[in-house]
Amino acid sequence: MIRFSLLALTALLSAVWTPAGGQDAAMMAPPEPSNMVSLFNGKDLENWSGDPRLWSVRDGVIRGETTDEVSTTGNTFLIWQGGAPADFELRFVYRCSTSNNSGLQYRSKHITEPSARNAWVVRGYQHEMRNELDLPNVSGFIYDEGSKRGRVCLVGEKAVWTADGKKEVVGNLIDAESFKKLFKLDDWNESVIIARGNHIRHYINGRLVVDFTDEDPNMAHSEGVIALQLHAGKPMWTEFKSIRLAELN
Repeated sequence: MIRFSLLALTALLSAVWTPAGGQDAAMMAPPEPSNMVSLFNGKDLENWSGDPRLWSVRDGVIRGETTDEVSTTGNTFLIWQGGAPADFELRFVYRCSTSNNSGLQYRSKHITEPSARNAWVVRGYQHEMRNELDLPNVSGFIYDEGSKRGRVCLVGEKAVWTADGKKEVVGNLIDAESFKKLFKLDDWNESVIIARGNHIRHYINGRLVVDFTDEDPNMAHSEGVIALQLHAGKPMWTEFKSIRLAELN
């Protein structure tokens, strides 16, 4: 009986235990798809629409900048004109100043009503961008731009937004000290967004930092625009390069 129990216990542990290497692999971004296309030609803002006072291309990167003399009324965006992808993998490299925050919108809506604060207002899912190291005010969390929901999934969270409007955190992905080692302050960082159905994942520098399932029936999970944010308020700058997209079947 003792021998049988030990064998049974060994089999059970083998079934549920994953080697550390397997766990690490599950937390890493997948290999880049072969069908990725570039959304930015590295030369000009062809196929992008935004306030020409604020957006330009410098040294092969997209740069958005506000100053005390040239500012924005409300958050404003540089909107990609090439489509409104639904299920996709998006990769981009970015940095921004410490004075304010930025972001990348996806599955979002361009607001064109007369009441909009400028001609390039966008609402929807946002990958937050910040030049900070201390959780929770860091790059990578999901912000619902233009919505009362606000920060729907923070860095380090595996979370579900339920159909009745409640957020449930069901797992932890990265701790504060590990994030400080992962993120490159005052430097370029790369993010990967994978959106399939109502499931969204964000990776920073190859590491999974957000895993979010959105069951809110009021959210459109099908498709939407991609856009880059310049935040109202304190003067700031933000830069993007190597923006590539692969639509998923």
